[in-house]
Amino acid sequence: MNEYFRANIDAMAGYVPGEQPQPNSQIIKLNSNENPYPPSPAVLEVLRNFDAEWLRRYPNPFAQEFRSAVSEALKVPADWIIVGNGSDEVLNLVIRACAEPGRKVVYPTPTYVLYSTLTQMQSAEIVEIPYTDDYRLPLAELISANGSVTFIASPNSPSGHVVSTSQLRKLASSLSGVLVIDEAYVDFAEENALSLVEEFENVIAIRTLSKGYSLAGLRLGFAIANPQLLSGLYKVKDSYNIDAIACKIGAAAMSDQAYKNGCADKVKRSRTNLAADLRQLNFQVWDSQGNFLLVQPKEKNAEYLYHGLKSRGILVRYFPQPGINDKLRITVGTDEQNQVLVETLSNLMK
Repeated sequence: MNEYFRANIDAMAGYVPGEQPQPNSQIIKLNSNENPYPPSPAVLEVLRNFDAEWLRRYPNPFAQEFRSAVSEALKVPADWIIVGNGSDEVLNLVIRACAEPGRKVVYPTPTYVLYSTLTQMQSAEIVEIPYTDDYRLPLAELISANGSVTFIASPNSPSGHVVSTSQLRKLASSLSGVLVIDEAYVDFAEENALSLVEEFENVIAIRTLSKGYSLAGLRLGFAIANPQLLSGLYKVKDSYNIDAIACKIGAAAMSDQAYKNGCADKVKRSRTNLAADLRQLNFQVWDSQGNFLLVQPKEKNAEYLYHGLKSRGILVRYFPQPGINDKLRITVGTDEQNQVLVETLSNLMK
């Protein structure tokens, strides 16, 4: 069948998402960084009262109701916001609009693997610059590479660290291409880079409702950037990429910041406690501002622990690639789920 595909598509490996167990299974799922708490009650109210008439019509092409809710919550003009079918679609829009053969896409590694996948789809040149062992940003190397697109995830996955606004400012001011700041986990962090969007016309900040808002199953994300930068993205966006239900649910979730912040605070407290428990088991645990922890067992093989946990009904993330194949990424669950995880790990370590 490979004669049907473009050469770069035939040669590339597709993105592999975290394993999804069957609904209603008894699996403790700590592998995809989903929020352990339900979405806002306002979301459920929208579902109960949704007018089916809106299913007969095409939705607003700009997801205007949701965009207005984002504008109100974050105090940014509505025309500075573009909405995507998950933040992954917005990442794809950037690559489709800005990357092609002969252009470079640059990012520090390890980071979100989808950056590589999307770049390969466009046959653009990939420049991966390794983080230091303590995840300091390779700022000089990123500036020197001067990509048409530069991706910085902050907080980064799998490490969980945040890149400071001062470093991102230096990077933005030194690049001739687009700087994409992927803030998928920003709701669990102590710092964000939204101010840089107004300061620099080449900066785009991308966010999602999958993590902080407990809506990973909805597929809704957005980006904030100068309207001139967004104009190119609109040219490659599907006409009606956000369905009517997602638009109304997203608006309700975005309008309930108090609920989202309360759930995020619970996750952050659990993150602190889980990190302490894992250190007691002699794991190296990196400081994280996401809803997950990167950990390295000092006495057992990471892959062995991954399989051991899976056989006992607990899913975590193991990446079989150089630099992180001796580590696990563990989503922060409820305190009860975390306790089961720690007890199971304790038994596996013996």
